[in-house]
Amino acid sequence: MLVQSMWKDRLSFSDLKGEASAGLTRRIEGLKAMGCGLLRFAVPDLESAEILGNLAPMVSMPLVADIHFDHKIALRCLDFPIAKLRINPGNIGSRDRVEAVLSKAASARIPIRIGVNAGSLPADLRAEVDAGRLDTAEALVRAAQRELAVFEEFGFQDVIVSMKASGIADTISANRIFAARSDVPLHIGVTEAGPLAAGVARNSAALITLLSEGIGDTIRVSLSDSVENELIAGREILAAVAELAGEKPRGVRIVSCPLCGRSSFDTHAFTARWLGRLYAMDCAAEKDITVAIMGCAVNGPGEARHADLGISGAGDKVLIFRRGKVVRTISEAEADAAFEEELERL
Repeated sequence: MLVQSMWKDRLSFSDLKGEASAGLTRRIEGLKAMGCGLLRFAVPDLESAEILGNLAPMVSMPLVADIHFDHKIALRCLDFPIAKLRINPGNIGSRDRVEAVLSKAASARIPIRIGVNAGSLPADLRAEVDAGRLDTAEALVRAAQRELAVFEEFGFQDVIVSMKASGIADTISANRIFAARSDVPLHIGVTEAGPLAAGVARNSAALITLLSEGIGDTIRVSLSDSVENELIAGREILAAVAELAGEKPRGVRIVSCPLCGRSSFDTHAFTARWLGRLYAMDCAAEKDITVAIMGCAVNGPGEARHADLGISGAGDKVLIFRRGKVVRTISEAEADAAFEEELERL
């Protein structure tokens, strides 16, 4: 299952030069190492198309162009080695403009995602919903079916559909209805889901339900937060679905205590420093391990004895343990270096 995300900032040509370029490409490659399979960029104008087109060959991450309203932007993006277009045919103009985009995408062998959102339904469907004659889920499905009909008319088949709402029930219902009517692949997620805690909760409720029913081919956890946290949330949702299905968890699993007055080790700061490295490690090496980050002796080797590697506070010292057995006792200042040494031995 592919997890994808969306770049949060608008790029400029200066971002592709010098130190800024090195930092940009390093972060994008880091996202790929953490498990990002596709990274989408908003392309609101032709200049943005040029920037994305120049960025695409600089990174190994497949990049997606997200386009609305102007078919010329889509056509320009197709001149570059992008991985996919995300468009809504209904808002890029007349039939000949849609045909031009589909024809060029077909020639370039670039797939297209039809993206339909509850907040931007066609006017007639919106009126039906507002009048109470049609529910939002059915309106989303009908909007997607309209766009698919255009693609089918022109013989374009390399397509995936997404129907997103900010409501959990609408998101689940729309995707269930569509999956019952069509075998076109689905990209799923809750849009405008909110900040970190709220967004993860809402996406988890919708995505775990749908994925457990076999609905969904790619996912994005949309958050008012970092790209990195979107990826971590997406991967953890997939792990939860696998666990609920009785499958053995794959990759690096991190367990950590929430901190309390007993804690003598700052698990929050330590976890934040190591999240990216740990998630990237299992992608690169396909390691299946559990790492425990605990705050005190109560929640240390005893409670986390199942962990392949763990670290815990113990008074003014820090313990490193393997499967419940303490292997090193160090100062907090030595914690990161010692943890890295033990991690590399796994």
